[in-house]
Amino acid sequence: MEIREAGKFGITAEIGKIDFRAIMEHMAAHVRKSHDPMQKALDEAEDFDYYGGEAQFTGESVLSVKGQEIRGKTIIIAAGARPLVPQVKGIETVEYLTNESALRLTALPESMVIIGGGYIAVEFAHFFEAMGTKVTIVQRNKQLVPEEEPEVAELLKKALSRRMKVYTDTEAVEVKQSGPVVTVTARERSGGKQIEITAGRLLLAAGRRPNSDNLMVERAGIKTDAKGFIVVDEFYETSKKNIWAFGDIIGKKMFRHTANHEAELVFHNVTHGKKSRMNYLTVPHAVFSWPEIASVGLTEAEAVKIMGKDEVMVGKAQYTDVARGEAMRETEGFAKAVVHRKTGKVLGYHIIGPQASVLIQEVVNAMANDGNLWSVAKGIHIHPALSEVVLKAFGKLRPVGEEKEHHHHHH
Repeated sequence: MEIREAGKFGITAEIGKIDFRAIMEHMAAHVRKSHDPMQKALDEAEDFDYYGGEAQFTGESVLSVKGQEIRGKTIIIAAGARPLVPQVKGIETVEYLTNESALRLTALPESMVIIGGGYIAVEFAHFFEAMGTKVTIVQRNKQLVPEEEPEVAELLKKALSRRMKVYTDTEAVEVKQSGPVVTVTARERSGGKQIEITAGRLLLAAGRRPNSDNLMVERAGIKTDAKGFIVVDEFYETSKKNIWAFGDIIGKKMFRHTANHEAELVFHNVTHGKKSRMNYLTVPHAVFSWPEIASVGLTEAEAVKIMGKDEVMVGKAQYTDVARGEAMRETEGFAKAVVHRKTGKVLGYHIIGPQASVLIQEVVNAMANDGNLWSVAKGIHIHPALSEVVLKAFGKLRPVGEEKEHHHHHH
């Protein structure tokens, strides 16, 4: 992408051949490098039995794996989630990829249609398009990446639309396969207009579905919510004493780094009694699309809903408000701060643009400590570094709804 956009610096550059197979093989090797030692450690650990296979609860504290019964005083469920296969007519008759199988491709698809528009969908869309695939996104929701700030999602859609077709508020109603070609029929949800999209590959990224059904958790009397996610208290204990759950199967914040952190807390709570809980407000995440997105805490709308409009201040700074952003010709990216009016507590922070996932870290660290915007502002920011944009957003705080009115005074 950087090569493609070199034109804005007055540089003419072009991309020759991309060796897709080599990139994918390098990645697979990297995964094996971390996976194989873990497998070996499991196989060799003493006081540890490893059963490879699908388990089901047969009673309150009994599981059956491949015909063997396993009992445990304490049971910890970390069975994760799987790609949700949407209820689209003909879906069982076509070949489709998921986030898992897409990473095993060795030949680059010429074209791809993606059903879904969340993190996974836009990251794959960015990756495959950058490799040379013609990509189309069909997203049911009105907003791409619905968890993000509306104006962040809007900029992402605008940027991706330069490179691919992006349909939002559009539902896939039927899929058909003839030979190697998949045809998706979709309908605009507001207008009702039908469109047909053909592609060499179909990727399903329409959300995740918890594996609680395969585990048959209801046989153990474990409560789940309407979508099948296991219900836990703030310490990760389920509705059944001594049965604990964490990770994607509880559906809180479905990121690798959350599950890793939850794992430590569960271990602590099981061994030391209920003490450790997690503050999900300070769990950051990033979307590795182009432009990159990073976010922590509440969106503006969530903050207003919880605290009331008069309690919330919002500050927004463009990358071009700071010297480095101007030098990068980064005319679209921005940072947005959501702050509690009386206390100066940072309620949320959202960035879209280069290095977003790195820039947000100082805010995350501040929120994890005393959470006050002054703890970010006290640190001297290097000039001309990109991190000045983080500070700049705090410098532009305005009451909600008044962001627009002040511009003419400031120049």
